[in-house]
Amino acid sequence: MSAISSRAPEPLTAPAVSVPRPRTGLVVDVGLAVLVVAMMGLMVTQPGHEAAPFHIMFVAVALAYGYRLWPVVPTLAVVVAITVPSGWLMWTHASEGALAHAELAEIPLVPILVLVMVWHAQRRATALRQVKDMASRQLAGLDREREFFRDASHAIRTPVTIARGHLELAAATEIPDGVEQDLTVALEQLDRMSALSNRLLALARLDSGVALRLQPTDVAELVEGLGTNWSASADRRWRIRNEPTGLVAVDPEWLALAIDALVENAVRFTTDGDTISLRCQLLDSTCIVSVTDSGPGIATEDLPKLFDRFWHRMPPNGPMGSGLGLSMARATATAHGGTLAVRNHPFGGAVFELTLPARSSGPSDHSMTRPSSSLL
Repeated sequence: MSAISSRAPEPLTAPAVSVPRPRTGLVVDVGLAVLVVAMMGLMVTQPGHEAAPFHIMFVAVALAYGYRLWPVVPTLAVVVAITVPSGWLMWTHASEGALAHAELAEIPLVPILVLVMVWHAQRRATALRQVKDMASRQLAGLDREREFFRDASHAIRTPVTIARGHLELAAATEIPDGVEQDLTVALEQLDRMSALSNRLLALARLDSGVALRLQPTDVAELVEGLGTNWSASADRRWRIRNEPTGLVAVDPEWLALAIDALVENAVRFTTDGDTISLRCQLLDSTCIVSVTDSGPGIATEDLPKLFDRFWHRMPPNGPMGSGLGLSMARATATAHGGTLAVRNHPFGGAVFELTLPARSSGPSDHSMTRPSSSLL
């Protein structure tokens, strides 16, 4: 049996530093140069009123730098080129008595404030570059992981299929009892490897951004069919209680795999004669599918880890699963905009509840999603 994975997460992106186009940057540089020359002219022609033009020049530098983010050396050169002549003018006018000597304190203080701003802006730019590099490495790692899952699942399929075919041919002949038991074990392990490869492939497909193909689906009918199929293959007391749901916009193929994984989990943790209940109902704008079993339940310390990938519990009887079914079932619910929750039943056993938004099943459902190919 197979289940599916979550929709691929949103790509990790680092905040981008706004970089103007070359022509815009040239306009900013020329405008700043014109303003500085104009303010210098005012300082020359208006002795005693140098403070205002002096401050305006450095405010303009701060604004231009915040927009242009010049390299450090050219920025220092601009600050020095403004400070030296303007400071010389202020010092000269103060010596002539046209400017109060107290104003000379502005000559070192204002450039220092601008340089502190430059330092902080450069630190921020460096941090953003580091974040961008880190995000790029993480994205590359995720891409490699998805490619590995896809390639590994395809690579496993062929030898498993060949080995299974030869073992089935061998099992059809007359062989000693001991060898027959060995063949049975080998076939069971091949079935497990096949299920694992199928789930890895499904995981890689949905993690790579495969969209759900929403279709008007009678969820109650889908659950009824799955329950009927399972009741014929597992000796349990099956109870299927479905209420009419009407047509709900879901992806029936992925949803069937998710419910299949929940039922498979219930079968693994029950024995012959135990009860497994399937129920489907529509409450307000939510469709709820629940799978309940009368097994041993779930230990409290295991509940937080139950949906982790490749984490699994040891069933009381039968082979261990792949460790992907429940995590993929939850991811299916998430991809549909719903949830998958688990709790222990008061009278024993576990209860899994898969909730889905009961979207309108109009024609727009097909236009909102792109078709997907056969899942497995």
